[in-house]
Amino acid sequence: MKAFAALLDRLIYTRSRNAKIALIADYLLATPDPDRGWALAALTEALDFPFIKSNLVRTLAMSRIDPELFTLSRQYVGETAETVALLWPRDGILTQHTDLGLDAIVSRLSGVTRATAATTMAQLLDETTPADRYGLLKLALGGMRLGVSARLAKTAFSAAFNVSIDDVDELWHALAPPYQELFSWATGTSLRPDLSTTAFFRPFMLAHPLEDKKPDLNDYAAEWKWDGIRVQLARAAGQTRIYSRGGEEISQSFPDILDALHIDAVLDGELLVRRLDDGSDAANTGVGSFNALQQRLGRKTVSKKMLADAPAFICVYDILDLGGIDLRQRPWHERRHILETLIPSLPRERFDLSPLVTATDFQELLDMRDNCPDPTIEGLMLKRRDSPYESGRKVGLWFKWKRNPLTADCVLMYAQRGSGRRASFYSDYTFGCWGNTGTLLPVGKAYSGFTDEELKWLDQFVRQNTTGRFGPVREVNKTLVLEVAFDAVQKSQRHKSGLAMRFPRISRIRKDKPAAEADAIETLMKLAN
Repeated sequence: MKAFAALLDRLIYTRSRNAKIALIADYLLATPDPDRGWALAALTEALDFPFIKSNLVRTLAMSRIDPELFTLSRQYVGETAETVALLWPRDGILTQHTDLGLDAIVSRLSGVTRATAATTMAQLLDETTPADRYGLLKLALGGMRLGVSARLAKTAFSAAFNVSIDDVDELWHALAPPYQELFSWATGTSLRPDLSTTAFFRPFMLAHPLEDKKPDLNDYAAEWKWDGIRVQLARAAGQTRIYSRGGEEISQSFPDILDALHIDAVLDGELLVRRLDDGSDAANTGVGSFNALQQRLGRKTVSKKMLADAPAFICVYDILDLGGIDLRQRPWHERRHILETLIPSLPRERFDLSPLVTATDFQELLDMRDNCPDPTIEGLMLKRRDSPYESGRKVGLWFKWKRNPLTADCVLMYAQRGSGRRASFYSDYTFGCWGNTGTLLPVGKAYSGFTDEELKWLDQFVRQNTTGRFGPVREVNKTLVLEVAFDAVQKSQRHKSGLAMRFPRISRIRKDKPAAEADAIETLMKLAN
């Protein structure tokens, strides 16, 4: 645990991406199995201890620490793990103890039940030195917030053992922590694991923003870019899995999709739900909102009513494998032809082929982008007709050309401290628009889009204009207007305003505009309609 805790401490204070990669690579080379595998899983949040959650740790801490002191400290520090690590009383710490290995800790945490979780966690906190306690808590609770993405961790692994990042990407998601087969292959002590009978994840091909480029339309094909979730549907040897863009398996939330694919293949597409306007044939109805799709995400079980009200389907973009034959190095136009032949043989209510968009020039394409035929379309994709399917973003092959974001002038209503490096700043902002009765109704929450200088200004505004406190949340004077950019707005029964914004971010602080001139709910409702 000492080496892992020291790694976390150094990562927290390291901003350089290359320096983070070097730190992780050095740790992987110096640490034996299986501890380095568990560390890798923890850094990429691939560990989950279902009975060890923040609420349990907070309750446990308040049984040893004055509750008011803990609550005030938690609000100031901004993170449960760091607060408990600092405040946990020393009385229970053993005077003589050994350095607990990650394997031993993971074994103990994995074996807890609901009844034993609190006792086991308290024992581990007592057995851990103050310097190592933070590492223990981050391992147990997840949510690292160290600026270490899964991609960065894979890059560090690739650098440490001088192996292909593409190979690491594929093997990573097919193997389970502590990844001993992965390390054995990387160190040359065993052959590359055979994945031929596994529905494993392939790294996605991604697109660059189009910006000012104007590729030759003779060389590129255009498709609509839908507002859903990019997924990969893989089937092999009777096993079917659905992966998100980050490689997380989300199969359990979409059993209707799993049951629909009966051939060995790997499809790339956009996961969407149908909009059942009249309860008729699902294959002939429109595309539902992202908010409707979001209701199904993360669910371990999906009710029959939800399956009926929001049936899922995939708008297929590409095919990576068919019958065990890897198609990724074939040009896009060949893969497209294979899809055009394959899709009619699949269930029509579960699979659509992404339609091509034809235009004579860029001006016509721009007009089509800005006047999309469906509100759930974000813009266009441009794909080079001879491009292979390469992992990551490759220059000049695929471009995304999203519509310009929508904007609304909203009034700041509430603020909350951030986490990690923003723990000392009020950086999460809830904003609203005017309702019919002249009251402000919340329409969204944003924590991005502003510069560091603007963050300092907003934090100062919140501190000087606080009118109420609700736990960690501060209510402020309703005088500051924020211009909020967002990709779409949808009707939502879960929100008091009846609306939910898609990807809201602060685009401008409107110090020049009085709050009374901010937008009305009715204006946003027209956009939703």
